[in-house]
Amino acid sequence: MRHKYQVIYDKLFNYYSPQNWWPAETPFEMMMGAILVQNTSWVNVERALLKLRPYLEPERIEKLQTDELAQHIKSSGFFNIKAKRIKSYIEWFKTYNYEIDRIKKLDKERLRDELLNIKGIGRETADVMLLYAFDTPVFVVDAYARRVFYRIGYDMPESYDAFKKVVEKGLPKELILFNEFHALLVEHAKRHCKAAPICDGCPLFDICNRRLE
Repeated sequence: MRHKYQVIYDKLFNYYSPQNWWPAETPFEMMMGAILVQNTSWVNVERALLKLRPYLEPERIEKLQTDELAQHIKSSGFFNIKAKRIKSYIEWFKTYNYEIDRIKKLDKERLRDELLNIKGIGRETADVMLLYAFDTPVFVVDAYARRVFYRIGYDMPESYDAFKKVVEKGLPKELILFNEFHALLVEHAKRHCKAAPICDGCPLFDICNRRLE
């Protein structure tokens, strides 16, 4: 019998098809996007990445002054704060000589702890990086995931890490599955499970609490 979280994944995957996330040309661009998307929409991130495109290598970001970097990412909002966060991230990344393959060899928990110790990198941002840049199968607990799981009627833990561990325990540790699951939940929350849900045609309606209302 399939686990209930696997049922959600299968229904979304069959309805929306593979999402092939994260939208970035390189792992480093993915990392920058993960910081820039904090508290803003992806449309604003795309504008910032376009202006940042000539500098999308860690060595070039390192050489930029913080205030200059801030001007390039202005469209992402909170740009002065995000510029400092990017600089802090670059400082950590440099300790590994910007070698992603070297970082991938680290123990998962140690790597997550190191990311969380970088100023401005919270749990969601760290897990997104672990998943899409460092090929680690983790579940990302963002606002969209919470909305879908709570609305379906699952009694999920409130804390980020407890929510994450419960879902991870119920699924096989397959990178592509976690990669797609996060992207599919985002797509579903934007298309059907909005703040004001569109239940007509929803692929999860038959397992959702709202069908009983």
